[in-house]
Amino acid sequence: MFEGLGDRLQRVFKDLRGEGTLNDFHLETALREIRLSLLEADVSLPVVKSFLASVKAEAVGQKVTTALSPAQEVTRIVRDQLVALLGGVQADLDSRARPLSILLVGLQGSGKTTTAAKLARLLKERRARYPLLVPCDLARPAAVSQLQTLGKKIGVPVFDPAGRGDPVLVAKDAAREAALTGRDVVLYDTAGRLHVDDDLMLEVTRVRDAVQPQEILFVADAMTGQDAVRSAAAFHEKLSLTGIVFTKTDGDSRGGAALSIVSTVGRPIKFVGTGEKLEDLEPFYPDRMASRILGMGDVLSLIEKVEETIDVEDARRMARKAGAGEFTLEDLRDQLRSMKKMGSISQVLDFLPKVGPFRQMPSPSELDPKALVRVEAIVDSMTPEERQYPQIVNGSRRKRIAKGSGTKVEDINRLLKQHAQMKKMMKSMKGLGRGLRAQDLRNLSFPGSR
Repeated sequence: MFEGLGDRLQRVFKDLRGEGTLNDFHLETALREIRLSLLEADVSLPVVKSFLASVKAEAVGQKVTTALSPAQEVTRIVRDQLVALLGGVQADLDSRARPLSILLVGLQGSGKTTTAAKLARLLKERRARYPLLVPCDLARPAAVSQLQTLGKKIGVPVFDPAGRGDPVLVAKDAAREAALTGRDVVLYDTAGRLHVDDDLMLEVTRVRDAVQPQEILFVADAMTGQDAVRSAAAFHEKLSLTGIVFTKTDGDSRGGAALSIVSTVGRPIKFVGTGEKLEDLEPFYPDRMASRILGMGDVLSLIEKVEETIDVEDARRMARKAGAGEFTLEDLRDQLRSMKKMGSISQVLDFLPKVGPFRQMPSPSELDPKALVRVEAIVDSMTPEERQYPQIVNGSRRKRIAKGSGTKVEDINRLLKQHAQMKKMMKSMKGLGRGLRAQDLRNLSFPGSR
């Protein structure tokens, strides 16, 4: 999300580099480009006008300090206003209630059922809570079985609505079961429609009145753009939402809805879905997202993702082997598998700042998403001895490996060369401070990357 907007805004600030003072001409030029960038990102016109007015009011009369260039000064101001536009501070769930009742509402196809399971998993794995999933969508075929399947995958019980034809009755009985079984979070997955209508609103209002939830979260499909904003406003008018969950953000490069929805609806974004896997749901941090849009990266989120997905002992063992020059192709494969748990290559690169040693890293759009799959296939097609001692892989072995992995001999040659480079580089990094050079990063790629 925000890839297109981020690229445009970063070009605006790049054009200001080299200027010694921030004058009216520079400011007006930057504001004009920012306006076009926001409109192209599908941000609503009233929000764009308000945002630019705030930026201009902050910038007028500002004296650039000796420590800041005009580009840095405008970047700082724009970042501060983006943070405010995205909600200011991180808004978490109301965790005081026991049990905590969460009502998920939204249109059909927005991803409510999957989001319910993702949120249950997050609360269970990261916050040691004991959730119960409740299927209140009795109109959509297979909605109940879908939630039961997802609940089984994440190890969270799903209330059985059998014998109950009214979602209000399901919600009430589920609340009683949660209290009896010690479940401290209850997530209600409600029905949706293709559009906002009176029947839909009446049903979700009845469920809300029956369980009195502390949280009413609107699940918005980021790919629907301003339609998501209008739908959220309609639901808020009837239900008094407490927050927004954006889904399918990995498929939306513009992000205009996210920039419009907080100021339009007046409720914060609490979570974002970043992929199809059940672990692909993250808390939303306005300051971190603003930094990512402006190319400053989001190292804190990257560290949190690494801590969640990578085993500490495995990482230490790998560091010791790498420092001793024992980094084998099997180790490379294991590292790639760990990386895949964190998401796609493009998602990982999106966390990195676009400055310093990372400035020359390829953009997400330049990467082949199947590159890691090919590398893994190549290593899997080798014998244990070849993975341990790649120097024995001669011409005939390379042909065999290429045939077995569905790749080309050139891909085998490239991987072996890059593995040798990585092994040498890792050995030189045994003392952490002596480290990684930008040139090392630029020279490394994966077979099949563009």
